[in-house]
Amino acid sequence: MTLRVGIVSAAWGAFAHLPAWRAVPGVEVTAICTSRRETAEAAQARLGLPRAFWNAAEMCADPAIDIVDLGTRPAVRLPMVLAALEAGKHVYNGCPHAPDWQAAKRIDAAWRKSASIGVVDAFSEFLPAHRRFGELLDEGFIGKPLGGTCHFNLSLFNRPDQRFPYNWFADPAAGVSAMRNNGGHMLYMLSWLFGPVVELAADTTQLLSEWRFPDGEVVHPGTTDSASVILKFASGLTMQLQASWSMSVPSGWSIDVFGTEGRLATRSPSFPTARDCTLHCARVGEAMAELAIPDDLRDPPGIALNGEAAIQPSFPMALSMQAMVAAIEGKGKASPDFATALEIERQLEAIRVASAERRWVALSEIV
Repeated sequence: MTLRVGIVSAAWGAFAHLPAWRAVPGVEVTAICTSRRETAEAAQARLGLPRAFWNAAEMCADPAIDIVDLGTRPAVRLPMVLAALEAGKHVYNGCPHAPDWQAAKRIDAAWRKSASIGVVDAFSEFLPAHRRFGELLDEGFIGKPLGGTCHFNLSLFNRPDQRFPYNWFADPAAGVSAMRNNGGHMLYMLSWLFGPVVELAADTTQLLSEWRFPDGEVVHPGTTDSASVILKFASGLTMQLQASWSMSVPSGWSIDVFGTEGRLATRSPSFPTARDCTLHCARVGEAMAELAIPDDLRDPPGIALNGEAAIQPSFPMALSMQAMVAAIEGKGKASPDFATALEIERQLEAIRVASAERRWVALSEIV
């Protein structure tokens, strides 16, 4: 049976999600949705899709749609997620998963009442370097993990541009921040690699109090743009995390962990992709060296994309979608699913509380 997908968003959804879905066997994208009829019908014609919607609730209720792909800003997306779950649709949801902790609990309650498969668009675990990183951890390459550092630092608003499609990151009502966005992607990766967090301390702050555009416009953002976090995992591992979208000379993405037997590190100059994300390792007494990534991780079977895809995010996204389809067919487990998403939202709420109250916060406190 072919699964029919409707995508909300003719921007990033059309650019990256559409080619990802089209690379997955057993799936057909049949509809696109925007907020206005003229833009929806224009996107439908441009993308060669059978149907256009300009009301997301109607798409979510339509019996000819099996999977709803939601990629708008978190606060706008919340009622769409709830409507899709109420209608029994499977949901591929954006990251951040929800605008805040209370909303995350509403999504979780609706999802658990449904029979739907829910997946979050935090697909970094499917990148070749990260898959190999996980395999080496499982093989005991570093022994018992002891400590490490990670960061995801970008420069989005140090020299802002009116054409940048995410200038709404200034609006705190949208449900975004550097920690929720950059840091959220990192938390999904850390959860996949190292398991649950039990306690944390954090500081979130605003580095840039204004964004100055070339035409003289000045925006005073209401969101925090930098975070520093100490994470203590159930395994005993301690990680230091830094996330910012206002680093003047950005350091990009890095996860660097050491254990009793060695060290592993993965790095990327920006949001990690199959082309630029590298893996480095060493045993005790050795120098760090880059490790080759096996070909089968760069060109896995079952999808019509590989690590050289022209639109780089579409490749790991397609692997995440492939796992989602398998889960819908009862042949595997989706990842990261909505159960994982609730735990990441719990961590993000603990980070908010820890920063506001200037103390360590146990994850068990966040209910």
